[in-house]
Amino acid sequence: MLWVKSFHIVFIASWFAGLFYLPRIFVNLAMVPPESVAERERLLLMARKLLRFTTLLAFPALATGLWLYLWYRIGFGPGNGWMHAKLALVALVIGYHYICSRVLATFGLSRNTRSHVWFRWFNEMPVILLVAVVVLVVVKP
Repeated sequence: MLWVKSFHIVFIASWFAGLFYLPRIFVNLAMVPPESVAERERLLLMARKLLRFTTLLAFPALATGLWLYLWYRIGFGPGNGWMHAKLALVALVIGYHYICSRVLATFGLSRNTRSHVWFRWFNEMPVILLVAVVVLVVVKP
């Protein structure tokens, strides 16, 4: 079980690293002047590669989490309401990841209407989600 838990932590940390940085690229994309085609294309390439890599990391993160939950039954039984809250937050993280893919598609089509300030706030969501998940897992309120 400790091997699975270790890999779960590594994959989660890696997945979140991508979710922390991808919206930061969106901030930069939102600030690119229309005449800076090369800069825009470079940032789009970086964002696409990062999204692909981050998506690949999400799968083993979720798989090892399911393995811990279903096989080792971590979070099953009475007094484990923290796990239900954690699973709800994981669903939000998956939704955030999906929204990032849609935002990138919008940038790729040159249809972004949001400011860099909006993306700076958007960038804070994975931090809040990660803090909430870690508190639930460690404190188990």
